[in-house]
Amino acid sequence: MDATDPAYADYLTEADLRLLARAVGQSADAVTRLADDPAAIEALLADPRVFDAVFGVPDPGEMVLVSPFLAFGVAVHRAVADLAAMDYLPERSGLRQRIPVFDTPELRDFLGSAQRRLFLAQLLASFTRVASGRYRAAGGRARTRRFSELDPVRLAGLLDVVPEDCRPGVYRRLGDVSLFLAGVFPDYSAMHALGPVDVSRLLRSARVPSSERDDLAAAPALDLLEYLGARWYRAALATAPVRTAGLDVVGEVAERFRQARRVLNHLADRYLVGGGADASAGWLPRPGTS
Repeated sequence: MDATDPAYADYLTEADLRLLARAVGQSADAVTRLADDPAAIEALLADPRVFDAVFGVPDPGEMVLVSPFLAFGVAVHRAVADLAAMDYLPERSGLRQRIPVFDTPELRDFLGSAQRRLFLAQLLASFTRVASGRYRAAGGRARTRRFSELDPVRLAGLLDVVPEDCRPGVYRRLGDVSLFLAGVFPDYSAMHALGPVDVSRLLRSARVPSSERDDLAAAPALDLLEYLGARWYRAALATAPVRTAGLDVVGEVAERFRQARRVLNHLADRYLVGGGADASAGWLPRPGTS
């Protein structure tokens, strides 16, 4: 296996591999071979028969066991086929308002990378369980604060208290939550736009120069999340002590954040939280519930 191959087998369960083999009529013996063949796994994730097995209506009395990661991986690969047949995707011009944008060639190019496809599947799967809790903030009078991976303001507060070597991870997760909110729940993000104080805190946490903050503070919610998410991904890249292949993909997404967001908008509308098949909708927590 090439070191650059997407490591889907690291995230798929044995039940997932059995489903992949069964959906295309392969024998149980194929499961062992699949675990060592990332190219074969990718081909199966894009197979319409696998999509039907995961997102289709099961036969009466049949239980389909599928992990969130497999469902998201199949949805991401389905988007490749969707975009190949589409000239445009709707874009939000206001709350629940859509206008056509003819940018599908750019979105197809974004999904042309196996590593970026894996990145999106990993991102979605990572939010099926959202970390939250409390921490003690020092300085003056010590006090307890809450954090949640679905709340960028509270999550950014961790940057003030974690050791320096932990900050790249916080920056990375801030980028993740920005992309997740803007991509999967854009209408919620627009409806619950951040107040001026919270926006100011986020801009400071992203190290935005003070001369640029006034213009950004007045930006629409999705534009602000795009800007901050890309900036936080770049901060994760800049502060990480070691450059890894995974971080290289983070850097790519930072430069193509809007395309990643637009792909997730399509997935959310069609497969995850609205319209059509929504087998994976129950796995994704809605903002404001953590």
